[in-house]
Amino acid sequence: MGLRMMFEGTDDIDVVAEAADGSQVPGLVRDHAPDVVLLDIRMPVTDGLAATRALRALPEPPAIVILTTFNPDEYVVRALREGAAGFLLKDTPPREIVGAVRRVAAGEPVLSPAVTQQLIARVAAPQTPDTADARAAARRRLAALGEREHDVALAIGQGRTNAEIAAQLYMSVPTVKAHVSSILAKLGVTNRVQVALLVHHAAPGGATDEDAH
Repeated sequence: MGLRMMFEGTDDIDVVAEAADGSQVPGLVRDHAPDVVLLDIRMPVTDGLAATRALRALPEPPAIVILTTFNPDEYVVRALREGAAGFLLKDTPPREIVGAVRRVAAGEPVLSPAVTQQLIARVAAPQTPDTADARAAARRRLAALGEREHDVALAIGQGRTNAEIAAQLYMSVPTVKAHVSSILAKLGVTNRVQVALLVHHAAPGGATDEDAH
């Protein structure tokens, strides 16, 4: 109810449906074709991970934002890997939630700063054989990118928007968008958050220097 009231106060966002539990989400999305879906990470009947996976399997999936009380565990990371465009804390100020929906609808990722810090810290944890293997695999995937694509990927890993990347790398915004599309295709991912996760996996601690090659 709070979210609906928040969005109804805007001129450019319409709430087209609400689901009582996770199992209702795919059907409502097929019926209403929303641009953005907000999912709780833990919902009755079908959880946020399963709902995200079901939505991403649709022919024209909406952008997905996960709402959480903040527990950046592997469950949340898996939701991002499944294709969620990001996640927000439930105590995020209303104006920022509204702005996040607009950003996601425009193709930009959304991660609360505190959540980003926790994700980076998680990736930077002491390595085990499994994490070392994941790092090597991430590096191999990034090696498939061209030099400028790699630069753009690193900037995505820093959470920069297309406009910020264009200014940082002295490119036009259309050129950045073209690189982003190519990066998604070459890495076999569906959104920028997955690119950012891959960059951080390739360089523990979220480093974005030459060591990420």
